[in-house]
Amino acid sequence: MKTRKTIVTLFTLAILVAANLNGQNKKRSVTKQQYPTTYHTAKVSGLDIFYREAGPKDAPTLLLLHGYPTSSHMFRNLIKDLSDDYHLIAPDYPGYGRSSQPPMADFEYSFANFAEIVDELLTQLKVDRYSLYLMDYGAPVGYRIFEKHPERVEAFIVQNGNAYEEGLADFWDPLRKLWTDNSQANKEPLQAFHQIEGLKWQYLYGVQDSSKVSPDNWNHDLQHLTRPENNEIQLAMFYDYRTNVDRYPGWQKLFREYQVPTLIVWGKNDYIFPPSGAHPYKRDLKNVDFHLLNTGHFALEEKGDEIAGYILNFLKKNKIQ
Repeated sequence: MKTRKTIVTLFTLAILVAANLNGQNKKRSVTKQQYPTTYHTAKVSGLDIFYREAGPKDAPTLLLLHGYPTSSHMFRNLIKDLSDDYHLIAPDYPGYGRSSQPPMADFEYSFANFAEIVDELLTQLKVDRYSLYLMDYGAPVGYRIFEKHPERVEAFIVQNGNAYEEGLADFWDPLRKLWTDNSQANKEPLQAFHQIEGLKWQYLYGVQDSSKVSPDNWNHDLQHLTRPENNEIQLAMFYDYRTNVDRYPGWQKLFREYQVPTLIVWGKNDYIFPPSGAHPYKRDLKNVDFHLLNTGHFALEEKGDEIAGYILNFLKKNKIQ
């Protein structure tokens, strides 16, 4: 009799464990992304421009603008986190990611042209209201679009994206030399930034836990950085950055005039764009949510969940939903 009771008890426990595991599996299955990322290529000014897209098209649009030396790949996780609530578009600039890389003899690689390409893409997609995610090179690209269409911009999400002289610290000394003298001697030291060790440094400097940063990042970047003539393209963009600095005062004037709601989520350990470039935004903008994060330049790699939470709260608070 005792043996029979023991068998019944064990059988009952087995059923309960199986039911619990089944429930956990069901719970996991409902967390699936409702609007999966899709991948597209549009013909823009004769170029193939690759972009990622996700979310309901009738929701507010977030335009995600990548930095140097990466691509829309940097937004892969953020897109998943936001796509149930927002329509997201993340393009690759010419010469980056999966977009065309026309020869330099046929196309001028400049921030002005990148902004024109992205603006034309938005026209093709019939998007005329959007919030801008501005990171690194994405800041001058986005602010040039803002300069052209200030009435279309609903919000700024600024992540290590500069618009102030105070933000150009020690890292920029060799680039200032280049801006003064665009010589081979001044170009040579800068090539290291888009080679393997330079890429690793950009991703890992200032992070708290390097194990959270996937090596896939720099391996992915190398796919476009190692194409013929891409080194020269990157150097041309370094030289052209001086044109952004000339526009800083004009952008700041537009900030004061249009008072776009702004979320700042800035990796405070960034050596390229230190937090000295984050604080001045508060001088020109009144509606600012300000967060310095304990990480480096590519803050999404280590603090992506936290940044996604800040974005959702900020947009809802400002009734962009």
